[in-house]
Amino acid sequence: MQLKIQKYLFDIRTSIDSIYEYLGEQFDFNAYIANKQLRRSVERELEIIGEAVSKILQLDPDITISHARQIVSLRNRVIHAYDNVDNETVWGIVINYLPKLKEDIDKLLE
Repeated sequence: MQLKIQKYLFDIRTSIDSIYEYLGEQFDFNAYIANKQLRRSVERELEIIGEAVSKILQLDPDITISHARQIVSLRNRVIHAYDNVDNETVWGIVINYLPKLKEDIDKLLE
């Protein structure tokens, strides 16, 4: 695996770990909604994840990352349509898709 891809994979893992750190042990949607700084922090980490996935796909389009195209699409939406970011959608991604992404990334880094 190319060194650049490994770097991007590490960046993704770091961003996932950061999101979990920001949210703490209790994933509380109401706390997430009430805290603008928390929401913006999570959105920023999702931007980084999406950009890293995009760069990985450019280097190796055959690499297996679950929902890779949707991750890149989310990144584009958060950056270019920031005024139309739906908190419920972001929360759903964090709860439902981030664990699988972490699993994929950890396997690729092994």
